[in-house]
Amino acid sequence: MTTPLADAALDTLFRTARTYRGSAEAWRDEPVDDALLRAAYDLARLAPTSANCQPMRVVFVRSAEAKATLRKALSEDNVPQTMAAPVTAIVGADHAFHEHLPRLYKEADAVPWFAGRPEVIAATAFRNSSLQGAYLILALRALGLDCGPMSGFDNARVDADFFAGTQVRSNFIINIGYGNPAVLSPRDDRFGFDEACRIA
Repeated sequence: MTTPLADAALDTLFRTARTYRGSAEAWRDEPVDDALLRAAYDLARLAPTSANCQPMRVVFVRSAEAKATLRKALSEDNVPQTMAAPVTAIVGADHAFHEHLPRLYKEADAVPWFAGRPEVIAATAFRNSSLQGAYLILALRALGLDCGPMSGFDNARVDADFFAGTQVRSNFIINIGYGNPAVLSPRDDRFGFDEACRIA
């Protein structure tokens, strides 16, 4: 890719995109089609991870039953906005990701880099699932959806309820839908380049 994105695309992804949160009124009562969720994942999966390890696993919580289960794990402040969101993605990290490397990474036998090394597995799974979750947010925004990523839940309970029998551990969640701009406050300050960066 040699041509920068147009300003309208940069606005959609970054400049005018906002985090929708704070109350049930953050979300408009509009459903999110499964095809959009699939399309967003199909975009996000193409972005880089170390050794193409792809540890992110996602549960898209939509049904009333699944929402009721998730509700029990949420901190009280996060219940209204999460229950009102049409979909909530639980972004998890698969700590057995290295078992799939023979399929995913052809440059070398990368399994020994991780097998039997739980600290390396945990760090790699967390780092790369966080990256993939961020890619997913950008993909959802690119497809016209709004997001409200957050922590504020009982990870152990979410793992037991949604990832039982696996080595997947929850990382963070993303409320997904069509945001209500009326609830937005002015954007909080961000560090400028000279405050956060240096060129060495």
